Amino acid sequence: MPSAATDDDDRFFARFLDRAIPRAEWTHRAHVRAAYLMLRRHPLSEAIGRMRTAIQALNAANAVPEGKEMGYHETLTEAWMRVVDATMRTFGTDVNADAFLDCHTQLTNRHIMRLFYSRERLASWEAKERFVEPDLAP
Repeated sequence: MPSAATDDDDRFFARFLDRAIPRAEWTHRAHVRAAYLMLRRHPLSEAIGRMRTAIQALNAANAVPEGKEMGYHETLTEAWMRVVDATMRTFGTDVNADAFLDCHTQLTNRHIMRLFYSRERLASWEAKERFVEPDLAP
C-alpha cells in the first residue's frame, strides 16, 4: 500500500508533467525533486531528455521568457541530473523525494555548480543552448 509521502510525490510529479506547477512554486528544490522522481522512473540518458521536454513545457505554460539569465538552460539541467543521479547511485534512494533531499542537503544548494563551472562558462549562450562540460572540476 502506497504511503502518503509516496502519494505526494506522485501528485507532484503528475503536476510537473501536466505543466500545472505555478511559476512561484517552481523553486530550486522543486527542480531537484522533479529530477529525483524522473531518475526513479528512467535511466539517466532517458531521464535527461524527458526532463528537458518537461521543463520546457512547464516554462511555456508559465510564460517564462527566454533570455540569457532566465528560461531553460541545457547545461544546468543535464549537470543537475548527473549530480542527482550520482547521489542516488552512491547513497541509494529514500522513502520519498523530500526525505532524500533532507538527507542530502548539498542538493538544496542551488550554487553547487560553481564548484564545477566558472561563472563565465555557465553564463554563456553556448551553455544555455547545449550541454558543455565543466571547466573547473569533472
